[in-house]
Amino acid sequence: MTDLLNRLATLSLTARVAFGIAFLLIFGGLIVSIAAFAYGREAARSAYDRLLLGAATNIASAIGVQDGRPEIELPVSAFELLALAPDDRIGYRILGPEGDTLTGYEDITLPNRRNELREGFFDGTFFGEPARFAVVSRRFAERKLNGTIKVVVGQTLRARNAMAYDITRKALYVLAASGLAMVLLAMVVVRSVLKPLETMAGGLSARDPHDLTPMDTAVPRETAVMVNALNGFMARLDRQMNSMRHLISDTAHQLRTPVAALRAQADLFSDEADLSRKEKIVERIQTRTASLGRLLDQMLSQALVIHRGDSARREAVDLRDIALDVFEEGDHAVLNPEFDIQLEIGDAPVIVMADETSLKEALKNLLNNAVKYGRSPVRVGATQEEGRGAIWVEDSGSGPSAAILAELGGRFNKGTLSRQTGSGLGLAIAHSVAVSFDGELKLGATGSGSFRASLEFEAAPEWTS
Repeated sequence: MTDLLNRLATLSLTARVAFGIAFLLIFGGLIVSIAAFAYGREAARSAYDRLLLGAATNIASAIGVQDGRPEIELPVSAFELLALAPDDRIGYRILGPEGDTLTGYEDITLPNRRNELREGFFDGTFFGEPARFAVVSRRFAERKLNGTIKVVVGQTLRARNAMAYDITRKALYVLAASGLAMVLLAMVVVRSVLKPLETMAGGLSARDPHDLTPMDTAVPRETAVMVNALNGFMARLDRQMNSMRHLISDTAHQLRTPVAALRAQADLFSDEADLSRKEKIVERIQTRTASLGRLLDQMLSQALVIHRGDSARREAVDLRDIALDVFEEGDHAVLNPEFDIQLEIGDAPVIVMADETSLKEALKNLLNNAVKYGRSPVRVGATQEEGRGAIWVEDSGSGPSAAILAELGGRFNKGTLSRQTGSGLGLAIAHSVAVSFDGELKLGATGSGSFRASLEFEAAPEWTS
């Protein structure tokens, strides 16, 4: 059963359309067959009933009266009409005014009493076969003969059934021919409709593995949905690959100098005989190692937030919880235990649609930059104003110069990593988080003489006041 379902799932669209039309034609063919047979039987009954009625009328018109007795001379023309059905049996029976049989077959069974037999048609049997009968009456009003003579003419149903089957057969021939034409036309149409997909597949196969440029959207509307989805996927993949290339490039660039310095310090330590100078070399090695560790942490954070920006599902996040978690983790205390860190969050929720992990990484980097390069005290908070939620870090220093801020902004707009060891890499991480969730990184002095770095996002609609 599973193999059958798998085979059906892998059928081509052309085969599916063909099977679907064939099923509809078979189902419709059954209905048409029933309808055609019913129509054919009614048409045959109507045609042969006229023949029966004509034959009975001819016989009735040929009845005369002589010496008060009915005289019957059967006309040849009456039976010539019925001879159009050569395989059928033909019978007649003429009843007198008293209901007695004047001539004909006594085997013809009448449906009711003879004196109540009415003009028209009735079904019966003739020599054991189903038959159809017509009744015609002729009234005589003479001295010696006063009454109604009834003529009953019957015929078996072979010709009628043959005519009904013939009409049904011809209707099915037309249905089969039109159905075959529809299946062939459907296959041609499906192949024509799917031609853009074959063209797309050929274009993708011929592409360079590193070519992730958008595909041409000048395709039919139904195909454009898939093309747009594919272009969106390639754009996300391109961003991921660019992030990997930037990470590798930055890692090679940033690590080359400190690793070379560590190697040089190690060489000096092995060649140095003075113990006091060896102690200084060890201190420099420890300082370089700590700096290298922080640099690696920031690079990994950058790779993490860029990856989650494209893959993480957006959820409702309260920015107050982000600020509280980062404040309580206390990682900033390792950099400068003497710094005064203050938390400022209100009672009203500050809800945005983003990723909690990415926001924490961004806020940690902003806070570490403030502790490392700013002045105490440092405040961490979350606020909402004019439909926008913000999470921010503010220190008491004046911040970088306007020239440095402009340079940082230029690098952010290009979407690349900072290749400096200062605060640029931490700010680049925060900027990547802002861009990933349709937000903005703002850097600038406040009116109170302090410097603030904030991440701003559109507040979730249901939480917008």
